[in-house]
Amino acid sequence: MTTNNGHPTGADMGPEEIQAVINRILASDEAAVAKEKDGTRRPDETQAAPIDRTWRSRALALSGDDQQSAADGDQQELAERRALRRVAGLSTELEDVTEVEYRQLRLERVVLAGLWSEGTAQDAENSLQELAALAETAGSEVLDGMVQRRLKPDPGTFLGSGKAQELKEVVHATGADTVIVDSELSPSQRRGLEDIVKVKVIDRTALILDIFAQHAKSREGKAQVELAQLEYLLPRLRGWGESMSRQAGGQVGSASAGMGSRGPGETKIELDRRKIRTRMAKLRREIAEMKPARETKRSNRRRNQVPSVAIAGYTNAGKSSLLNRLTDAGVLVENALFATLDPTIRKAETPDGIGYTLADTVGFVRSLPTQLVEAFRSTLEEVADADLILHVVDASHPDPEGQIAAVRAVLTEVDARKVPEIIVLNKADAADPFVIERLRQREPRSVVVSARTGAGLTELRQLISTNIPRPGVKLDLIVPYAHGEIVSRLHEEDVEILGLEHVDEGTRLEVMVREGLAAELEPYVRHE
Repeated sequence: MTTNNGHPTGADMGPEEIQAVINRILASDEAAVAKEKDGTRRPDETQAAPIDRTWRSRALALSGDDQQSAADGDQQELAERRALRRVAGLSTELEDVTEVEYRQLRLERVVLAGLWSEGTAQDAENSLQELAALAETAGSEVLDGMVQRRLKPDPGTFLGSGKAQELKEVVHATGADTVIVDSELSPSQRRGLEDIVKVKVIDRTALILDIFAQHAKSREGKAQVELAQLEYLLPRLRGWGESMSRQAGGQVGSASAGMGSRGPGETKIELDRRKIRTRMAKLRREIAEMKPARETKRSNRRRNQVPSVAIAGYTNAGKSSLLNRLTDAGVLVENALFATLDPTIRKAETPDGIGYTLADTVGFVRSLPTQLVEAFRSTLEEVADADLILHVVDASHPDPEGQIAAVRAVLTEVDARKVPEIIVLNKADAADPFVIERLRQREPRSVVVSARTGAGLTELRQLISTNIPRPGVKLDLIVPYAHGEIVSRLHEEDVEILGLEHVDEGTRLEVMVREGLAAELEPYVRHE
């Protein structure tokens, strides 16, 4: 079988033909190096950036089991997720992408492509490694990747025409069925690149949305993800043949049919758009209806003046592991990006007994799709309404500063930058000590921990205790022995007991309480 331009597909190429394609690619790279040495390269000529090919094995180098500890519990949800795995090599993809109108996102054997337009070569490689980790999390096998040094994307094919042809040869040589681009593509760029490589092309946004769709568990989470997917799909609807028929009259119609050949216009695609808009409106109503229940819980915590601490950070930085360590929550822990999406709120205590809530939120990533930020805005409000943010950073990552900047950009979008923040440098057991020291000098309000081993958690708990709102009214009370319920109330988590002794009149307590409780305790205040 051949493609539209007469070249054989990867399935029909023999070993010699595949080797010939590889030799041509290597020869073009050698020629580019020779041009660079001789100074014959034109200033505007783009080139493929040198890239470390070992990134494929480093995308998600550690297994999920290696990242778990006894504090993570039995991890039944992880066992359920791993019970169904995709089988490599089995595909139902059609040979020619133009044979279908709408396609489901089935990732199996992929080639990655990206642009190096700013920053260093290491930054471009880190971005492609992250894309590889996203692809592996979605259930695909990453075969190869390429980065092009280019000032700005080509408006028609994203990559330049020459590099797009090289990408086509790589796709055929590796037998890939999908190309993933490390950026968001316009509909015309996606179609133009597909016309060249003749396999499915998706962008970074579609990949992240697919992962969210796989991992969402709660009713609210599923509705939020579906809304984001529909917002992304709406401007990208496509159709062929009768579904795109247009009105035509006279001799302009197909085969000069004249009168009677007028079609109804773009009936099918317009109908699809209407259905999508109707569904989006319904999802927005459903999400709005779920908001009062969440607001009620939040207002109860505010009314009882319970301090709130939110765990935020880059995806796969170890937020869920940290929550399990601090509260024994037993939430899912997996060495994958966006493993947990639904927020989890648990009760915790400071070392001196002050109660607070600890909330684990959705992870962030570079260039987080705007559709997801809007759809998950109600969930991210937990961060904006918190009294303290634990910003978890993977200290073993090649670019931890980039992760911090990406998370703070999203926090700014949801108006959460005003909340006090503690940088938690996680995975200290796997991080370079020099990197940790560099981060600590850059971020004074930081603590070094390892959620896997438990190191540094005592210091973290003390920092939380120091930075959350504490009872601010000091009282000296005498509670008669007949009112034991008052003493019991003073032993709850929102009261700090400074001293207690039993005297003839009753139980004498020196306590720190919040203003609302102080008014209730006025009858028991000891007067000199």
